[in-house]
Amino acid sequence: MILYVNEVIKLRVLVDADACPVKKEIVDIAKKFDIKVIMYIDTSHVLNDGYSEVVTVGQGKDAVDIVLVNNIEKGDIVVTGDYGVGAMALSKQAFAIDQNGRVYTTENIDRLLFERHIALESRKNKQKFKKHKKRQKENNEKFKEVFKRICQENINKRI
Repeated sequence: MILYVNEVIKLRVLVDADACPVKKEIVDIAKKFDIKVIMYIDTSHVLNDGYSEVVTVGQGKDAVDIVLVNNIEKGDIVVTGDYGVGAMALSKQAFAIDQNGRVYTTENIDRLLFERHIALESRKNKQKFKKHKKRQKENNEKFKEVFKRICQENINKRI
């Protein structure tokens, strides 16, 4: 592909969509900005929202995550609840946000990965820890607000 100086590559949103509770919100906002959305799911899920490109991968541990990460390009927006995928997005100079509107940054990703490690060790040792709170309407509102801002700030910046 030849890229001309004035050619702008449109912004893309890549979504770890298997358990993503804000798929509709992503599509609604992306449509307003004419942003391409690519949803990554495994074969145990079915998705057709009439807008997104859907990439279906085989089942397996981290299969969706691996395919998604391999397709991240600089400047993409990645929506994932997986801190590891968020870290990989940051390493590829992409933006990363979770389903609650938390933006992954170079300032917070190490702490988040460490907390994930501690939780895994606790589960291995059968230690009890706090259960996650039930998803609230406010989570969706915060996500929409932050996701829209990221889209607005980055539309047509990729070259």
